[in-house]
Amino acid sequence: MNDITTTSGRLDAGGLRVGIVAARFNEAVVERLVSGAIDALVRHGAQESDIHLVWVPGAFEIPVVLQRMAASGRHDAIVTLGAVVRGSTPHFDYVCRAVSDGVRETMRDLGVPVAFGVLTTDDVDQALVRAGGA
Repeated sequence: MNDITTTSGRLDAGGLRVGIVAARFNEAVVERLVSGAIDALVRHGAQESDIHLVWVPGAFEIPVVLQRMAASGRHDAIVTLGAVVRGSTPHFDYVCRAVSDGVRETMRDLGVPVAFGVLTTDDVDQALVRAGGA
């Protein structure tokens, strides 16, 4: 074990310019995610003036805005936030796949770190619990 080289990240957002892309659909859940993300960034040294929040209509629109933000060169990292709640149609599967594929492709193609904070839950109660509870 003594020959293993370990690299660890630091929880230090000081000096970072961070973008947040947040979906308005299921806004009661996503607002909690946005508040939590901003709080965590500020607690770890980010300046509020270095955080750029962009609202999009729904989770499906996250990848296109994420890609533009990542390509702009103005952000050191980007956080994606949304909540997709399963319904009785296959729509849930299509939206979840599109969002996750789009986020992955943006990271791969543009090399900007992206935190994936899009909740995929069976019902709204699960989403609220995962977003910090009642």
